[in-house]
Amino acid sequence: MRINSARRILRPTAPVAKRFQSSSKKGLIERLNEGPVIGDGGYVFAMEKRGYTKAGPWTPEATVEHPEAVIELHREFARCGADVLQTFTFYASEDKLDNRGNYAAKNHGVRDINLAACKLAQQVSNEFGGLTAGGICQTPTYLSGMGEQKTKDEFRKQTDIFLEQDVDFIIAEYFEHVEEAVWAVEVLKESGKPVVASLCINDEGDLHGIPTAKCAKALAEAGAQVVGLNCHFGPFEALKGMKKIKEGLKDHPDTHMIVQPLGYHTPDAGVQGFIDLPEFPFALEPRVATRWEIQNWARSSYDLGVRYIGGCCGFQAYHIRAVAEELEVERGVKAQGSDKHEKWGKGLEMHTKPWVRARANKDHWGNINPSSGRPLSSSMSKPDAWGVTAGDQALKQQAARS
Repeated sequence: MRINSARRILRPTAPVAKRFQSSSKKGLIERLNEGPVIGDGGYVFAMEKRGYTKAGPWTPEATVEHPEAVIELHREFARCGADVLQTFTFYASEDKLDNRGNYAAKNHGVRDINLAACKLAQQVSNEFGGLTAGGICQTPTYLSGMGEQKTKDEFRKQTDIFLEQDVDFIIAEYFEHVEEAVWAVEVLKESGKPVVASLCINDEGDLHGIPTAKCAKALAEAGAQVVGLNCHFGPFEALKGMKKIKEGLKDHPDTHMIVQPLGYHTPDAGVQGFIDLPEFPFALEPRVATRWEIQNWARSSYDLGVRYIGGCCGFQAYHIRAVAEELEVERGVKAQGSDKHEKWGKGLEMHTKPWVRARANKDHWGNINPSSGRPLSSSMSKPDAWGVTAGDQALKQQAARS
């Protein structure tokens, strides 16, 4: 559905299908024109927690070192309702693999890591009838102030693999500066594939102070067919930002919207998002959104006009299942992962304790206000707020530790 359409998707009268996805291979834009498309969740955080990725560089060499772990995570997201599986290629640009002496990743190289990532994602997408998206993100080259052509060269090195493996579309995500995101879109347009672009900013604008609405307009004018936000901010903070994205796309009625936020609440984060919070990255668990909050957020996002809805860091498979269950009627399919999980906890009716059975309803879970669960915990954090952005000496790339 286009963002300016007042048309509501009709609810089917037939029972919802018990399959995850139909066998038809419709493209991304065709699917978005018909209704919601569900993305997957956060790979780097999930893989770090499982012991396959190092916090700090966050590079995805697990695709060649532990492919079985990557493919299992793909399968978990697909079973829970993801229509799209992104290749695990986050930060797999040549400059990032070499940054600050990350030799373990560099020894594998961009080609091997990204080639393996494509094959793993495509294998599971084919199993579930979904789509595979190649992914690129911000580069140390840009942050180091090395200019447009060198930055675009880094994007092209990654894109070649995606074209060779014929992914269904490409996502340019996790950009703090719209200028770099526009350069990425311009490179991806050369591929002939559908292009999605999302920024890791909030409703205040990018880190150069360009308003969020203006950022959205710039990405659409550069040729992105789907525009929105991902990472750095929680679901409801991202929802505020998406209202600005929608405003910026008012003159681009054929451009769809995407939102893939954190699975963590960040109402106290500044313009840099959760990386400024002292809990980042090892103490974020108290901020995890419940599945019911994600259901409510998915409905609000859909009602805003967003049709590509997924997650980023902190989003687990059960969060994606919550999105799939909330939009089950609109999608006309039921996720395999919902076979053991009935909506609004209905399965609790079989619990042995009567007070737990009494919770098997929307009234209980839809209005739950969970406590922090941490005695004497503070209600908010104070962001570090370094105020450092592209071109600053502190962000210059280093090939090895000094």
